[in-house]
Amino acid sequence: MIDVLVAGGGPAGLATAIHAALAGMEAVVVEPRPGPVDKACGEGLMPSGAAALLGLGVRPEGRPLAGIRYVDGGDRVQAEFRRGSGLGVRRTALHDALSRRATEVGVRVVRGRVEEVRQHHDRVEAAGLRARWLVAADGLHSPLRAMLGLRLPDTRPRRYGLRRHYLVAPWTDFVEVHWADESEAYVTPVGDDLVGVAVLSSRRRGYQEHLADFPELAARLTGPAATSVRGAGPLRQRVRRRVSGRVLLVGDAAGYIDALTGEGLSLALLSARALVGCLRAGDPDSYEEAWLRLSRRHRLLTGALLGTRRYRGAARLIVPAARRLPVLFGAAVHALS
Repeated sequence: MIDVLVAGGGPAGLATAIHAALAGMEAVVVEPRPGPVDKACGEGLMPSGAAALLGLGVRPEGRPLAGIRYVDGGDRVQAEFRRGSGLGVRRTALHDALSRRATEVGVRVVRGRVEEVRQHHDRVEAAGLRARWLVAADGLHSPLRAMLGLRLPDTRPRRYGLRRHYLVAPWTDFVEVHWADESEAYVTPVGDDLVGVAVLSSRRRGYQEHLADFPELAARLTGPAATSVRGAGPLRQRVRRRVSGRVLLVGDAAGYIDALTGEGLSLALLSARALVGCLRAGDPDSYEEAWLRLSRRHRLLTGALLGTRRYRGAARLIVPAARRLPVLFGAAVHALS
């Protein structure tokens, strides 16, 4: 019998499988798509996430990140990371590096899709396989989460993300967050001549229309677009709980608030380690508490920033306020990193 069966071969699923293999467990990943898979996700890792990658023995090519900078017209404020560097890395490069490491430690990847789950007192059956535990790492709109009745409704305004890359040398080692009335634009250096630009908003319109709200940023994007526009959303996903019998949720499938603070990848990597630790300890139910503890600051700070979007014009006060209170801004960046 397999120890850990993982549904979904993205970064969260592969990280979980690698942790399981390093802990002496047999891990199998079920993934329908050949890799590496590109998605409209953030490509910046906080220092905690970069350290978690190193702990897995994964070293993808990318750009060191020095900290976070907020920009709103002529107003700007920045804070450096206090615990080492973050990492800007293309999603495809990260996926490829994780896949190589998974192969090195003996993780088996099979093509397929988990469409039905049968739970028993000592095992779970899915995709024609039997395992002691099933980990749902099947993304933002996790079919397994819905199948298990773990999805909760959300009545708040829906937010969406659009991302593409430009062939231009990064002008900073900071992740830049540009603020406008109805959207934010994130600039992440991911290579010596490549930046990723993601736009988040509750307003549905084209990428170029969104980019027009950031004329200073648009003027810097002098190089040609290197990738097509990819979209994701609705971003917020409420989850009843992250453990259901012998099934545990990790990554975006475990619940998502917003990409506003850029912690998604780092939280997924840290949660994968916590999940396997709970299985090793023979206490899978403790993973719920571990996930809540790991995500607490992210949930509080991201929720507070999102709250400003409920009041027209309030978001334009964030950067001036952070500039007047640099110690507070630095503490927030430190808490998230």
